[in-house]
Amino acid sequence: MENLTELFGSKVFNDSTMKKRLPKETYKALQKTIKDGKHLDINIAHVVANSMKDWAIENGATHFTHWFQPMTGITAEKHDSFISPTDDGNIIMEFSGKELVQGESDASSFPSGGLRATFEARGYTAWDPTSYAFIKGNTLCIPTAFCSYGGEALDKKTPLLRSMEAINKQAMRVLKLFGNSDVTSVKTTVGAEQEYFLVDKDMHDKRPDLVFTGRTLFGAMPPKGQELDDHYFGTIKSKVAGFMKELDEELWKLGVLAKTEHNEAAPAQHELAPIFSTTNIATDHNQITMELMQRIAKKHGMVCLLHEKPFEGVNGSGKHNNWSITTNTGKNLLDPGETPHENAQFLLFLCSVIKAVDDYQDMLRISVASAGNDHRLGANEAPPAVVSMFLGEELSEILESIEKDEGYDAKEKTIMKVGVHVLPRFAKDTTDRNRTSPFAFTGNKFEFRALGSSASISGPNVVLNTSVAESLKQFADELEGAEDFDYALHELIKKTIREHKRIFFSGNGYDDAWIAEAEERGLLNLRTTPDCLPYYVSEKNIKLFTDHKVFTETEMRARYEINLENYSKIINIEALTMMDMAKKDILPAASAFIKQLSDTVVAKKSAVSGIACTYEEDLISRLTALVNSMYSDVQALDNELSKTSDIEDAQKLAEFYKDVIIERMSKVRSSADEIETMTDRGCWPYPSYADLLFGVR
Repeated sequence: MENLTELFGSKVFNDSTMKKRLPKETYKALQKTIKDGKHLDINIAHVVANSMKDWAIENGATHFTHWFQPMTGITAEKHDSFISPTDDGNIIMEFSGKELVQGESDASSFPSGGLRATFEARGYTAWDPTSYAFIKGNTLCIPTAFCSYGGEALDKKTPLLRSMEAINKQAMRVLKLFGNSDVTSVKTTVGAEQEYFLVDKDMHDKRPDLVFTGRTLFGAMPPKGQELDDHYFGTIKSKVAGFMKELDEELWKLGVLAKTEHNEAAPAQHELAPIFSTTNIATDHNQITMELMQRIAKKHGMVCLLHEKPFEGVNGSGKHNNWSITTNTGKNLLDPGETPHENAQFLLFLCSVIKAVDDYQDMLRISVASAGNDHRLGANEAPPAVVSMFLGEELSEILESIEKDEGYDAKEKTIMKVGVHVLPRFAKDTTDRNRTSPFAFTGNKFEFRALGSSASISGPNVVLNTSVAESLKQFADELEGAEDFDYALHELIKKTIREHKRIFFSGNGYDDAWIAEAEERGLLNLRTTPDCLPYYVSEKNIKLFTDHKVFTETEMRARYEINLENYSKIINIEALTMMDMAKKDILPAASAFIKQLSDTVVAKKSAVSGIACTYEEDLISRLTALVNSMYSDVQALDNELSKTSDIEDAQKLAEFYKDVIIERMSKVRSSADEIETMTDRGCWPYPSYADLLFGVR
């Protein structure tokens, strides 16, 4: 491997590359666009495009693409070559400013929630200059936003950029009240920890459920799962280590700050964590990371599973969204400092998040809702569907003292003594961590732990940015006209704590008693995706996003429809896959094994008169009953699926899939998994859980 400092960002048209290659005036104009949000003159765009093209060709690129993030949850790209014909029959390599700043895509072929009809195909991609272009393979990828002919956002990036503008505007109002004259902009930053599974590719390809749905629809637990906790942080297998090494190198080339990698709790499960980046860049980087994980895994004879719950009975995979607010001067506005009880600016920004999470807990829940994540939320590896906040002992005590107008005695940090003299002593953190909390303060940031592993981080961060912007707006409205700023500030912080303290919870989020208590407090418990999606179009939430110009009402209603439709389609695909596997493989395999047992009984009795065949006859009886039961359940599932075509209302259809189809699928699986435990290994048609979870060596 080449020198790491030279490798990092070598495939990115980043700031240092632009400084070297662009004329000074062009560079300054581009920086003004990036930092101040000014429009870029087309003549400047021509210069940037030509320089970008030359750099890309030098690095092996032959094509370019507008790389965008439609509402499919993955990225999209259409490749065009740099070649242009000349009059003498040859070619030249060209790339214009117009091609850089604007592209065209078929808008009706992507999910639009009714914003685009089939005959209304025109859509546009527009360059996002705040996110650097990069080279992937032989293609220059230009990060872009995606909108319809009418200007509606059809992607996940446009609302994110709008939400970043919203929080910048309101945070700047608040910072000016504290005399921060040197601050010119505020951005949110994110570090997205990514969990995933690696399984053997040959075994994966023999499982139709993994191929079509990304998760196993059948599978009996092996004798050993994750009970011993011996996989978590364990020694990384050489094959996996080779994958991780190549993944790191490819990510570093693309400027992705991949930092930490380790084995996760479940067998075959792993995690990668990056260093913080500005939110829109972190979103791009996480999409790149997921794509590279899947591509590189195949090179190493494995498949990377990003589904939230690929295996029943072991931990699923999430994505921890570590979110904070920073100024252009490098100040983290959620850093409490050494004396948080004396840091009024920190306390006000903390209160803005507290208020936002309480007021818009429904939207935070919606932002992580999916058919896959419904299997995971509330299990042992994920927080419950109830949104709450964990602040830790010190901050909780500080807020309580403010609410009660009592003094607070700051505690000195405890020095940890581990009982071995040769080991160094170190300062104990002022608060423990709570892995059962969906939204926890972790020192100078909030960790939103409820995201599913396959999801774009855009949605949750749009909600966080916009809801906190609303809190800051209300705070600024109140404080800007105050006669006594210090008194008004104190009263505002005190009032916010008193009105929103119901959202605080420091205990075990997995405890059933907490769910009951949360409901008594008036917190929402939206267990499934169909339960929470109607809140998307509530009057309160439409007002939030339209007031801050993050979504129009039309865009919100479109997203509600898209999410409902996506949920129903996913469950439908899973149900059809399950029936296909049951009818074509599992039931025939079980029947064949029963016949094999029956033939054995006949052979034994013909060879030895009066011999007992207890094992075979008992197994035949039990398997026959299970096969008959499973067949009935498959028929019932098929019958219920036929009713879905008559349900026109999208919300009712999603609820039918949730209440009826999933229950029917559960019954089919229950019988099949029990049949697997009794069937000869050689007769079973698919690799087992043991093969999949422990097959990578």
